[in-house]
Amino acid sequence: MITCCLLFALLGCTKKEAVSFDAPRAMGYVRDIIAFGPRPIGTPGHAKTEDYILQHLRSIGAQSETDEFTATTPAGPLRMRNIIAKFPGEMDGAIVIGSHYETNYPLRNFVGANDGGSTSGLLLELANQLERKNGKLPGHSVWLVWFDGEEAIESWSPTDSLYGSRHLAEKWQKDGTLKQVRAFILTDMIGDADLNIDRDSNSNKDLQNLVYQAASNLGYQGHFFGREVPVQDDHLPFVSAGVRAIDLIDLDYGPQNSFHHTPEDTMDKLSTQSLEIAGRTVLETVRLLGSSK
Repeated sequence: MITCCLLFALLGCTKKEAVSFDAPRAMGYVRDIIAFGPRPIGTPGHAKTEDYILQHLRSIGAQSETDEFTATTPAGPLRMRNIIAKFPGEMDGAIVIGSHYETNYPLRNFVGANDGGSTSGLLLELANQLERKNGKLPGHSVWLVWFDGEEAIESWSPTDSLYGSRHLAEKWQKDGTLKQVRAFILTDMIGDADLNIDRDSNSNKDLQNLVYQAASNLGYQGHFFGREVPVQDDHLPFVSAGVRAIDLIDLDYGPQNSFHHTPEDTMDKLSTQSLEIAGRTVLETVRLLGSSK
């Protein structure tokens, strides 16, 4: 349920203490997900993670749905499933906040605590903060999406990656849903204890400025946009479809990025504070988007 602090934030307060996000609880969700083991598509860990996300959404009374499809991959046809939770708002349009939840397909000993795990837990806590038992959010509707198939099945390429986001962007474009999306915020690899979120050169500049304003409102600006790099991630299909989109990602994970896509991507590399910074900044960005014309 929404706390008083978050309600104040959504209604216009920008004080650092006003934006509520239970980072220890979010970390608990991450820990539960990582306990399922590696989560490549078609494995028990993948199925358990899907069930865990859906059960949590049901437990808080959130409106949830799945987007199931069969993807053509180098390993043959694979069944994939995006998970979507919708939180109605008083204003027209929706803000989409996304993450991927599966782990790298070839790396069977890879639990992806930061890469997929941290943001899957982040979105579960965002769901707690956004769910309203009575009434609607003061601003835009917010849709949370846990994407499947972000990772390559064999080797990263335009056709072997981003399966879930490519499918959903195309589906929403065909059925007209995409016209409702005012902004797309992707979160990826934001649990790093040494959090430095990159400025992605493929993201919308105005939205980046708004995120930086949100981070500054909360005193977190030192963790944002210290370097600029091009990022290929689940926001790109939405960018291609004309959606204003941003990727919040820290690509420098461990000394010389030595933890990325290795068995070293484990819970001990994560920080509750990093989850708090990311979660509160995303919520403040949602508030700013609702207050802008």
